[in-house]
Amino acid sequence: MVSGVSVEAPSSTARRALVPLGIIFFFVGMSVAVVGPFLSLFLSTEVHAAPALVGAFLVAGPLASMVSSNLLGRLSDRRPIRRRLLLTAALAGFAGAVATAFVREYWVLLALTMTLTALSGSLFPQSFAYAREVLSQRGSTRAAMAISTLRMVFSVAWVAGPPVAALLLQWGGFRVLYLTAAAMYATAAAVVFLRLDEVSPPAHHERPPARRAGAVVWCTVAAFAVMQAAGVLNVQAMSLYLSHVLHAQVRDAGLILGLCAALEIPLMLGFGALSTRYPLRRLIVLGAGIGVVYYTLVALVAHSWQIAALQVLNATFIAAVQGLGISYVQELLPGEPGRATTLAANAFPVASLLAGPLLGLSADVGYRYAYVSAAALCLLGFSLLVTTAPRHPATPAPAPRPEPAAA
Repeated sequence: MVSGVSVEAPSSTARRALVPLGIIFFFVGMSVAVVGPFLSLFLSTEVHAAPALVGAFLVAGPLASMVSSNLLGRLSDRRPIRRRLLLTAALAGFAGAVATAFVREYWVLLALTMTLTALSGSLFPQSFAYAREVLSQRGSTRAAMAISTLRMVFSVAWVAGPPVAALLLQWGGFRVLYLTAAAMYATAAAVVFLRLDEVSPPAHHERPPARRAGAVVWCTVAAFAVMQAAGVLNVQAMSLYLSHVLHAQVRDAGLILGLCAALEIPLMLGFGALSTRYPLRRLIVLGAGIGVVYYTLVALVAHSWQIAALQVLNATFIAAVQGLGISYVQELLPGEPGRATTLAANAFPVASLLAGPLLGLSADVGYRYAYVSAAALCLLGFSLLVTTAPRHPATPAPAPRPEPAAA
């Protein structure tokens, strides 16, 4: 019971839609996880691209994906085409991965990443938007928990993806790696085609004044971007911090990051369950505050085991902010799940662009500075969330009462 409204489990039809979505999330997550960590290596060793061209490639791809996802997000909120967009995005990912398996010309690959690969990037936010619409139309009041669970499936894929990619590279090289990614996109496309039905655009919702709503949404997305930049900086700097500052072994970085990923999974489920009892904003602000504490403590540690112990805080921060962030933005824009999900998802590529220069600066002044910067970024995100509370927070409509059973 939450504020006098009973919390009901998703209906059987909603669950039937969420199961194939979970399968889609796993295979899409795996396709990204097997390719993403080795993209720079692919460009350097297989394409023989200069460092400047590698950097340009790594910036152009996310920017093109952001533009494509935003355009499709707005379009999908106005017409009943979300299933078709999911299918198109999955097929674009399949075609892009197959082409990349054989092409070794830099400019052709750049064109592919700015078209087909960018289009496939909309699969992630559109899947979350589809889940939100299905749950809303079936009368479920547990959308945040379901979406947090789907986000957890994506995290599971990232735990398994990099080790699988390393084996594929050792066995068959980049051609086998990209063909495997193509097969995963093809599986996602088959699931969309065979198991998902089209959903209608969301009904019109009464919203707060546009200027106030826009300010809250953009400040919230900015908060997520700077906090995720702290997370990206944490991952990029971990091995350097351990080896250069704490004089630990580089392999400890893999163990610590793997520990964090393992802890994230049950914590995302836990925060999803808490979202049925407490407001999303309160849980996210709590998570942001824990993030500030984590990065501050890591900047002060003297031994690698202390960082390992602090991964409980890091995983809690990630589970709250990334696990519930999409649902919170969807609540702020209740009539636009496609646009809301895209805005929340685009915080990550923006975060990557913010983290890069800070890591470069820390190479000059000391890698402990990377975690001081991460603490400052997290504090900025926490401040944005605290100071831009919506005046009229959106709440989901109560679930319809079930019809009385026939005698």
